[in-house]
Amino acid sequence: MTLDRREFLGAAAALPGTAALPPAPAAERDVYRELGVRPLVNAAGTYTTLSASLLPREVVEAMDSASRKYVNLVELQQAVGRRISALLGCEAALVTSGAAAALTLGTAACVAGADRERIRRLPDTAGMRNEVLIQKSHRYGYDRAVRNVGVRLVEVETREDVERAAAGGRVAMMLFYNRHDPLGAIKVEEFALLGKRLAIPTLNDAAADVPPASNLSRFTKMGYDLVAFSGGKGLRGPQCAGLLLGRKDLVEAAALHNNPHTDTIGRACKAAKEEIVGMWAALERYLKLDHDAVWKDWERRCHAVAALVGEVPGVKTETFVPPIANAVPHLRVTWDEAARGLRPADVMRLLRESEPRIELRPEAVSGVEVSVWTLEPGEEEVVGRRLRDVLRKP
Repeated sequence: MTLDRREFLGAAAALPGTAALPPAPAAERDVYRELGVRPLVNAAGTYTTLSASLLPREVVEAMDSASRKYVNLVELQQAVGRRISALLGCEAALVTSGAAAALTLGTAACVAGADRERIRRLPDTAGMRNEVLIQKSHRYGYDRAVRNVGVRLVEVETREDVERAAAGGRVAMMLFYNRHDPLGAIKVEEFALLGKRLAIPTLNDAAADVPPASNLSRFTKMGYDLVAFSGGKGLRGPQCAGLLLGRKDLVEAAALHNNPHTDTIGRACKAAKEEIVGMWAALERYLKLDHDAVWKDWERRCHAVAALVGEVPGVKTETFVPPIANAVPHLRVTWDEAARGLRPADVMRLLRESEPRIELRPEAVSGVEVSVWTLEPGEEEVVGRRLRDVLRKP
């Protein structure tokens, strides 16, 4: 009679003086395979719909540690807020459930402050300052997170427009979308100065503006009262985490509008203990990185992809860095579409349908664009080969 491995181990362990043999390593669970969801190679960037970024080991370990004990959430938020504000040199910090939640909570703080009765009334803003100034060129999809508080967005275009609107006495906040700085007549520094002169709080939405690391303190030092960042993009924290940084009184008021407080506009903006700790751990890790070395590695990845697709006659490549938001090296690949009978949309579809599934940057202005900073080590070779093979076919 033969024994299978389990029977053999059991029999051996029962023998006197026999040390227990180590158990067989458990197979790593693949939850996406179980669910029938195809993972992808992310050559697009830290887009929410593509699940943003991947958590580094240090962040996963911190979140795992946080998950093993109960804690008072308010006390945890305060302790982590103190650590983060000390790291960044700002007055106060609050971990939110993403940058959009930071916009909602920051706006609520500017409108209702720490007044408990007003906090409960939002989005009913009757009797409160309920106008938010925004440059017309800065209107964007995420200003919905501001409008959720019950405010009215007032569009302005010039400094004189801002001053006239402020004279009405109804303005609670001034909102600046950092990515659209080149589009507006009032630039980022002047906007903060205007707010200071008019005694109106300013909020800068800088969600995707890390790197560079200096941006984490740049805008509060510039004079913005509040700044919102995404936690799950360049910082590589939990996707459902973000940061609200700035003035102590406003950040503390924002916390009163937030989970776990009931009957508040932010009760649904729940950041759990794991996300709060994970955001702190991600920030600590990020600030310790050798950013010059990381940048050089991104450039190396761009060159690796360019070398592979450059084998196809008529294909041109160039490395570029977006001026604001996701400001890291990317690779642009172009070709004569008419000669090859291949449109950028065709290339993106073919890569999406391939194995492995590959997503390219959806904001390409010409040809296709490869984001290398969201690739895992070695994936630049995979992307380069697959893109080369697609472009070779007529």
